[in-house]
Amino acid sequence: MNAISQVNIQHDKAVLFADVSGSTQLYEILGDTRAFAAINQYLDILRKVTVSHQGRVVKSIGDEIMAVFPDPVCAVQAACEMQLLVNAQPPIEHTRVTVRIGFHFGAVLESPSDGDVFGDTVNVASRMSEIAKSQQIISTSSTVAMLPPILRSSTRPLKAPAIKGKAEDISVSEVIWQASDDMTMMVGNTFIPNSVEPILQLTHQGKKILVNAQHPSLTIGRDELADFVVQDRRASRIHAKIERRRDKFVFIDISSNGSYVTVNDETEIELHREEITLRDRGNISLGHPFKKDPSEVIEFVLLNS
Repeated sequence: MNAISQVNIQHDKAVLFADVSGSTQLYEILGDTRAFAAINQYLDILRKVTVSHQGRVVKSIGDEIMAVFPDPVCAVQAACEMQLLVNAQPPIEHTRVTVRIGFHFGAVLESPSDGDVFGDTVNVASRMSEIAKSQQIISTSSTVAMLPPILRSSTRPLKAPAIKGKAEDISVSEVIWQASDDMTMMVGNTFIPNSVEPILQLTHQGKKILVNAQHPSLTIGRDELADFVVQDRRASRIHAKIERRRDKFVFIDISSNGSYVTVNDETEIELHREEITLRDRGNISLGHPFKKDPSEVIEFVLLNS
């Protein structure tokens, strides 16, 4: 028995890397102490999701975590929930923090002393995360092929650069975690369709409008061609858009003066050419903070949630 087999135990595992994007900009804006604390909040989200899907965090490497899961299904469910939760967080000082994720299933060598894992599977998984862009989940096609049909239906093959150190090309696929309304969604511990139709109701000076499956997007502004017309002189002609993305409603500022959004009773967030997921209930002010002119506020509430 050689030294490696005495120390390390071989298992089949799904190895996942999740890297927080936007950290460099946070350090520049917030300074080391505040940025470090902010990034740790996102890493905590990734750690908690890992554990909830039968995974184990092997280690944190700067603004990235490395985790292992018993099978590809647990890994893909965790990856989708990571993206959903991170995407739902408000911007920090106008900076949107995102995550890119890569994973691969195969044999790994696991150290019984500290739980670290090694081997080709780890290297390939790391390469998948390098290929992934912001808000993407990338895996090898061989791993995707092991998923049940309903999960495979939310993946698509990609062209990717050659994997370093590999004589043969490795096919890769993207996991679609934000998709069209006719696709089911990976949440919780299973892949399930939405049982309740999400509806967003907007109210402005007694006027109401709904965003739902029949009307999945709308524009807001002073222009008569806007779907939801407001008279506020500080609003742009076409000031913002709201899009329904599966069961989420996203407010997108496209204005000159920016928008101010309050979700529940949280701190008001200023957006300028940025977007935010609308949760529960709150209000939107166009071109000025709410306190400057409460009469022009747009109230929103997520129905059937």
